[in-house]
Amino acid sequence: MHYREKELWGDLPVYPRTLVEVISEVVVGKPAAVELAVTCLLAEGHLLIEDVPGTGKTTLARAVATALGARWKRIQFTPDLLPADITGTTMLDQKSGLFTFHEGPVFANVVIADEINRASPKTQSALLEVMGERTVTVDGEPRHVPRPFFVIATQNPVDMEGTYSLPEAQLDRFLMRISLGHLDPEDELAVIQGHQAGRTVEHLRPVMDVRTAEQLIAMASQVRVSDALARYAVALSAVTRRHPHVRHGASTRATLALVRAARARALLRNPDFGTAYATADDVQSLALPVLAHRLVLTPQAELEGVSQQDVVRDALRRTPVPDTAGSWR
Repeated sequence: MHYREKELWGDLPVYPRTLVEVISEVVVGKPAAVELAVTCLLAEGHLLIEDVPGTGKTTLARAVATALGARWKRIQFTPDLLPADITGTTMLDQKSGLFTFHEGPVFANVVIADEINRASPKTQSALLEVMGERTVTVDGEPRHVPRPFFVIATQNPVDMEGTYSLPEAQLDRFLMRISLGHLDPEDELAVIQGHQAGRTVEHLRPVMDVRTAEQLIAMASQVRVSDALARYAVALSAVTRRHPHVRHGASTRATLALVRAARARALLRNPDFGTAYATADDVQSLALPVLAHRLVLTPQAELEGVSQQDVVRDALRRTPVPDTAGSWR
């Protein structure tokens, strides 16, 4: 590390890209998805991974949790799962005669919600407050979850039997929705060889701790965004609201999420914090995973086979890209 870099980063033991590199040791052939997951973490958002079984959704979630070196819990969502199974409950201690609160699995830094759409809407909604407010209210008493707090949820979009679609309000709580897809033959072979050589999540080494993650999240929130770039993000969201195929476009919360994610991506791609600033490329690269799942299409658009991703791509084409000039804030 050069002196200038050390001066800017202080006593941080690792760069954020180190997290990407370590996760990529077990999540092979998906560099873009790994980078998006780490970007989501640095932006202090939540991640929804939507894909068919066997594509590595849970592997990616576990790899992020393990490499981060923080406390993590996994919840397998099923139709009989209850809200108390997520948040925790108050129970009577027979010895003391006092009621004590027993924490649920959400009281962790990383929560892996596997097959989230298999639980009932009532159980799904138990995650809403904690995802948005980082608190859990049980018996009228709010309780704070640890920070950083990162929910990584997975769902299968194909097998819909016995599932409950996530409502728009809950989808909006996820900063990003990504898909992994199948590997090409060479990467699939590398996965098989990696398993034979012991390169699995169980053998992954933590490269970060909670304190470092908190520092990186704080630094990402301070990455500079020009007025011109902020206007670009606002204009992009406005185009989705006026789009003929959209019933409900990107909200102000979505625009804020896009800018927050752009800041995190800029930090991830530029280890010199002193010169890190978000660009139009950051906004364009993140528009699909940040905005698409928040759009509600018209019935006619769905009949015509128009997807949410198609609308965002069209909005990107229609929205003028700003130049690099502009004041920074």
